Formats: sequence, structure tokens, C-alpha cells
Amino acid sequence: MERGYLMFHINEKDCAYRFGDSGPKYFMRGPRVGMGQALLKPGEDFPNHYHNDMEENFFVLKGTVEFIIDGISHIGKKGDLYSMQPKESHYLKNVGDEEAIVLFCLSPFNDGDKVNVDLESRNR
Repeated sequence: MERGYLMFHINEKDCAYRFGDSGPKYFMRGPRVGMGQALLKPGEDFPNHYHNDMEENFFVLKGTVEFIIDGISHIGKKGDLYSMQPKESHYLKNVGDEEAIVLFCLSPFNDGDKVNVDLESRNR
């Protein structure tokens, strides 16, 4: 990883998925933006959570992903973008029969700004 004063470069192959062959992997973690991708195997999900200060954006690169945003289900497919504002809870699940890949971007980046919640407790 090369980290310069004004420029940053990394190849996604230099980053590891959290769970070995799936889950999220970060390309950068601040100082102003967090960015990475999540690979979800069929049926795999990512816990429901929200952020107090960060917005989080998801861009579907591959597959079919269910997003539950504040209790409302949305089905995302390749090319779809979902943008969650602070305090909007969001849950992701691969509902397709192939792996799903989602690009994510968080801003303003704050590594400690994630609150996990039960899926049912945030439904409106």
C-alpha cells in the first residue's frame, strides 16, 4: 500500500475479505472517506446496523441483494445504488443463487460510528 500526502493507490487484490473468502474488505479507512467492497455468498448477510454521523452508499456490482432500510425491503441488482443517511438502519442479504458483490462508501469516515441493532427493533 502506497500512502502519499495527496495521492493514495491500492489494488483490491492487496486487500483481504474479513471472513477469508467473503464479507467486507476495505480499500481505504479514512481520513475522510471509507471505501471497500463486500462479497456475499448465496444466503449470506451483513448485520443490521446504522451510523450516527456517517452516510453509507452501496453500489451493486454483481448479483441480487436485499437491502432492508429502516424496515422496508428493496431488491438491488447490478447497477443499483442505495444511499443511507445517518441513523437509517440497513441490512444486506444475498438473495440470489450466485455471489453478490457490493461496493460501499462511508463519509465522513469514523471507524467507531457503527451501531448494530436487531432487525426487528428498527422497523418503523
